[in-house]
Amino acid sequence: MKNILVLCTGNSCRSQMAHGYLNHFLDNRKVNVYSAGIETHGLNPGALAIMKEDGINIDHHTSNHVDEYSDIEFDYIITVCDHANENCPYIPSKNAKRLHHNFYDPSKLVGTTEEKHAAFLKAREEIKAYFNNFVKENLNSEKAG
Repeated sequence: MKNILVLCTGNSCRSQMAHGYLNHFLDNRKVNVYSAGIETHGLNPGALAIMKEDGINIDHHTSNHVDEYSDIEFDYIITVCDHANENCPYIPSKNAKRLHHNFYDPSKLVGTTEEKHAAFLKAREEIKAYFNNFVKENLNSEKAG
């Protein structure tokens, strides 16, 4: 069974959306998905809402600190923001493939309700496309038998 860690600063928005899409795209594959932050900020209501619009419920997710997973051997560690990539603590997974993509952060936008919605939509679509490709390129052989 493969293990994937998605890491962000606060494990509240981008990493949570990525976690949701990985679970969705990995349907019927033997893979464990974890998301964490180098801090914990709780779940972002905008992320919850924008994912629900696409039929993915992440309401049951929790905001976890990366240290909670120190005993797991990861196959992939994917950072989704520059801050986490630059400040990530040492994760002792010997053979983990480390990937990084700095996704747009919609939680930083100050604006109208419509502007905030557009920002979360932009981030969601970037994350959705990236992780759909990630699964196709890296995990197609992980289908359940």
